[in-house]
This record gives sequence, C-alpha cells and structure tokens, in this order.
Amino acid sequence: MEGIVSLRPSTPRVSFHFPKFPSSRCSIPSILRSPMADQRICIRAQQSDSKDVSSTLSPFNESEENALKIKEWEVGRFRDEIASSQGIRIRRRPPTGPPLHYVGPFEFRIENEGNTPRNILEEIVWNKDVEVSHMKEKKPLFSLKKALDNAPPARDFVGALRASNLRTGLPGLIAEVKKASPSRGVLRENFDPVEIAQAYEKGGAACLSVLTDQKYFQGSFENLEAIRNAGVKCPLLCKEFIIDAWQIYYARTKGADAILLIAAILPDLDIKYMTKICKMLGLAALVEVRLVHNEQEMDRILGIDGVELIGINNRDLETFKVDISNTKKLLEGKRGQMICEKDIVIVGESGLFTPADIAYVQESGVKAVLVGESIVKKSDPAKGITELFGKDISCNFQ
Repeated sequence: MEGIVSLRPSTPRVSFHFPKFPSSRCSIPSILRSPMADQRICIRAQQSDSKDVSSTLSPFNESEENALKIKEWEVGRFRDEIASSQGIRIRRRPPTGPPLHYVGPFEFRIENEGNTPRNILEEIVWNKDVEVSHMKEKKPLFSLKKALDNAPPARDFVGALRASNLRTGLPGLIAEVKKASPSRGVLRENFDPVEIAQAYEKGGAACLSVLTDQKYFQGSFENLEAIRNAGVKCPLLCKEFIIDAWQIYYARTKGADAILLIAAILPDLDIKYMTKICKMLGLAALVEVRLVHNEQEMDRILGIDGVELIGINNRDLETFKVDISNTKKLLEGKRGQMICEKDIVIVGESGLFTPADIAYVQESGVKAVLVGESIVKKSDPAKGITELFGKDISCNFQ
C-alpha cells in the first residue's frame, strides 16, 4: 500500500517541467533508459519575482537538476539488474522511483513495498548511499588525493596475519574494536577505542578491525584515526560498508591499512575496480563472502584475479543468524584446492567464542580469524584473547 512520507508546500507560482535528456548533457546508454523517463511530468512550485501568479511552460535547463536525479535513479536500477544476475539480492538504493515527485505546489516522496528495505543489510546500504553522497560533497575526491600525501604509510596487513600464523601455529587474530551491532546492541558501555586496541595488541592480535559506521555500530573514522595516531603497531582494517571508491581513499587518509569489500553488495566489476585501487594505495582488501542460499559468492571471488584475502562470514547478513559450519562447507573440494593454489589467506568470521570454535575453523582451512564480540565484552580484552585461543598467543609468550 502506498503512502506519502513527506509533504512540503512551496510557493504560489507553478512551472510545469517536461524533462528531455539531450545527448549533449547527461548522456547515458540507451539500455539504461526507462520507458517512462521522457514522459515523466515534474511539477514544481517556484518563487515569482512579480506579484502576479501565472503558469508558464519552463525550459529544460530550469529542471536540469531534477533530470539528473532521475537519470541517477535509472543508472542505479541498471546496476541492480547486473548485481541480481550475479546472485546479489541487496539493492543499492530504492528501485521504485526517483528521489522526489512533484504534484502542483507540493513535493513528496512515495513509500511502498518496492522502496522499503527488505532486511537490515539492505537498510544499512541504502543509508550508506545517502551518507556517502553527503560526505563526497564536503570532501571531494581531489581533496582526498591531496590528503594522501600526509597519511601515515600503509602497513602489510596480510603479511602480519601470515607471520602470526607461523609464530603461534594458530590462526592470526584480527581483533575487532566494536562498541555495538544491530543484532546485539551495545557490547561495551565503557568504550575507549584506543585503550581496547592497546589491550588487543598486548594480548597477541596480529591486526585490528575498527568499525567506522556510526548509525548502526556506533563506530567512527575518528576512532580509526585515534588508534593509528596512538602508536598501535597492528595494521588496521577499516570495517565499513564500502559502496563507493571514494570511501577507500577516505579510509586511507584516516590511517587504514586494509578495507572490507562485501560480495553480498558489490558486483564483480566493482570488486575488481576497488581491489585495483587498493593495490595502488598500498591497502589490503578483505573480500567477504557468505554461504546462505548457495556457494555463488565464493565462486565469484575465486574467479577474480589478485584477491589475496577472503573472509567467510558465518553470519547471515540479512537475518544475522550464525552457523560456523559455513566455513567448512565453503572450503571443501575444488574450492579448497584452488585457494591453496592461489595462496589465498582465508579468514573465519563471526560465531567464534571458544578454543573449540577456533580449532574447528582452523581444521577447515582458515589461516586467520576476525573476532569482536567474544573479546570486546571482557573487562580485560587481552585476557579475553587468551581464553578464546586456550593459550597465551602474545609476543611475550614463547
């Protein structure tokens, strides 16, 4: 059932806009065009310079901004069609209509089943799309490229995991600095990101993961930057929902050594493009897959050249249910053989709370684990690491 979310009256004078899209502006392949795009009527109320109220047929250039929004929406729909063909169920943005509609002197937004998020991951992605658009306006890409000159040097994230695995005989630990999550709520009330990061390092973590999403995880890029500036030596993963290459540059300026790419929301072309940017910036890319409906995500990523690090998330990002046997299922047979041949480091993620859990995923073939909840909730996170592995894995323990 459709409903009006917002209704905003405007000024008396009404202009009728019939957007046309000349080839000299907003040019886009014909396959992206919606059959209704050129027939859409946008009615906008504008302030009149005179006291008279009159209806006039306005030229295209006055409605150019709205035409661009419609085109952006159409491109988004085309992107979702490509993603869907690759088994991606998460839509990048609401698909049922352009951002705004106009009727008479009113501007409004339609809400219906089509443009309501189907699960929490899709909701996060839609909010991230808006958030990143606003951030890009404040900090254009050219300004980020200039800021890279002052960024601290990138450290070897994958190398740190391999070294830890060789030193301890156990999976290298990526310890997560995480205050909250949508599924668990607040995990630690007394949350000092730098203090937690230092405790993780003391406890033997090879690398750290820092949540930067504010709305759903109560993280921030300020936390990432503060940990880097505090002198923590562990390489840092920026744990963010990456949907735009701009975010990779921004993460690097804040001191990130690695970023997360989620196969459930990124088509192959995006992952190929973003991993190339990572290599250019000296960043590692942790490409995350899951086993929910089938093994297609893992097969997609194994078909992409240059991937060095794959995370298997045992949590269904749509429902947040956890099953650590997903790791074993995805590493069996030919996939496991291909991973060995390509020398890819596999990271087990989510649902790891005990030494038995660590042993299970290690036997399945992982060389690293990413753990947050089971250690961040401990009063002493360093001791929490020892409890998780069943032994002291710190550098001080030989």
